[in-house]
Amino acid sequence: MDDHPLLGPVIDVRSRFAAERAALLSLLHSLEPGDWEAPAVPGWSVRDLAAHLLGDDYGRLAGRRDGHRPGPGPEPGATVAQTVHRENARWVDGTRRISPAALTGTLELTGRWVADLWRDTDLHAPSLGVPWAGVDPAPAWFDCARELTEYWTHRQQIRLAAGLPADLSPEAAGPVLDTFLRALPYTLRDTAAVPGTRARVVVDGPAGGVWTVVRAGGGWAHDRAAAAEAAATVRMDADTAWLLCTRGIGPGEAAGRSVLTGDRALAAACRRIVSILR
Repeated sequence: MDDHPLLGPVIDVRSRFAAERAALLSLLHSLEPGDWEAPAVPGWSVRDLAAHLLGDDYGRLAGRRDGHRPGPGPEPGATVAQTVHRENARWVDGTRRISPAALTGTLELTGRWVADLWRDTDLHAPSLGVPWAGVDPAPAWFDCARELTEYWTHRQQIRLAAGLPADLSPEAAGPVLDTFLRALPYTLRDTAAVPGTRARVVVDGPAGGVWTVVRAGGGWAHDRAAAAEAAATVRMDADTAWLLCTRGIGPGEAAGRSVLTGDRALAAACRRIVSILR
């Protein structure tokens, strides 16, 4: 399996969707009635976020499994992110009549379909682009991994809304953090450096790891030479890493929760990473 310059080595998360959905369903079944109306993300309650996940399921099934392309296209001048956010808001508004019990039951059904869909996916086929990593089209393995991050991230937001800590088990969070950190080359795309310069992010804990990027002739790329000296290193814990990558905290707050060594400007540029649509 060949490395991708911007994305690094292949991540195969096809087997993770069933377990991730089981964890979500267990969480939803554990919620008290009042938890469903707790704010989960700005403008959305826990119930709204569960409805959004259902929309993700139906959208993926319609497009990838069924070849169905409904609905209006982008409005003139709208970015991909603006179009996605508009359609997400319309979906959530239109599903507010669906009860928590009905949402949970339907998510169980669609979760099985989505797991089956990804299980049979050719990892190297071209797939949907991933703007935050700078790839369009993306190889299916990365589109698949990105989709897993969507489900995992929203489950953590529901956990936090219900007063629970994030699930940072290595089985659940490890592949997600690995996917998030693949955004480093694109994050540094406008950061000048001498060819051969390396930057590194270290995430501590069982779900963490080490991600190194190197400045090459055509820009920044992932580098497997993890033992090579880096000009700049950012070290943080897993909780800080996922919150930073999903804009749960900003670079300023992350600065107080991380350690920078070496070239501080380059390290600070690494801390601007965002692994979701802006």
